[in-house]
Amino acid sequence: MLASNLSLALDPALVMRGAGMSPDPWQERLLRSSANRQLLLCTRQAGKSTTTATLALHEALFRPRALVLLLSPSLRQSQELFRKVTGAYHALDRIVPATLENSLRLELCNGSRIISLPGKEETVRGFSGVSLLVVDEASRVADELYYSIRPMLAVSGGRLVCLSTPYGKRGFFYEEWEHGEGWERIRITAHDCPRISQGFLDEERRALGQHWFRQEYLCEFVETEDQLFSYDLVMNAMSDDIEPLFPR
Repeated sequence: MLASNLSLALDPALVMRGAGMSPDPWQERLLRSSANRQLLLCTRQAGKSTTTATLALHEALFRPRALVLLLSPSLRQSQELFRKVTGAYHALDRIVPATLENSLRLELCNGSRIISLPGKEETVRGFSGVSLLVVDEASRVADELYYSIRPMLAVSGGRLVCLSTPYGKRGFFYEEWEHGEGWERIRITAHDCPRISQGFLDEERRALGQHWFRQEYLCEFVETEDQLFSYDLVMNAMSDDIEPLFPR
């Protein structure tokens, strides 16, 4: 048992396998990565939530007194992500006993906590010393929330993982993906996922149309359908070299 637990501690991908799931190559790469800042741009149904749930569980099991926060845009999404955590935890026969377990919180006897929260600023303020911060469906999380949670990692030097499908050329997730520094970026389209058939994709392309298909399955940051001027057109119209007409 000790040797088995040591193997799990050294390789998070084995935690996923131990929970009865066979990780894709990109999932193994993410789980074994030492990067402190990661962006996951993934197609629907790629397994991004399952992967980050495994990462969260590994952190709590094998780092005593770890604080892991899982943030999602809504309560329902928070509960769904947390179910993946507890599902893997139970599949591993609770190798570290729990002192508290409910629908959004898991506390272990080693002092570690995993807390899943809906993405509202008032629900997340007050946490500090976070060792792992996961932002699910990050393209739909408000910029204000993102800016308010980053200081939670200031002292702990914790890890930040943001995962999402695209949602137009807007928001912090798009800006970080396109222009941010210090991030490890992982992009997985539907063609990279062996569980999604070409026949299904052909059907979805016909049903959704090019706009939604490119966004949901090809991970493209397309313009929003109600946008009058494109993002690139607006940005190209701006210049720091022009003096303002009415300076302050």
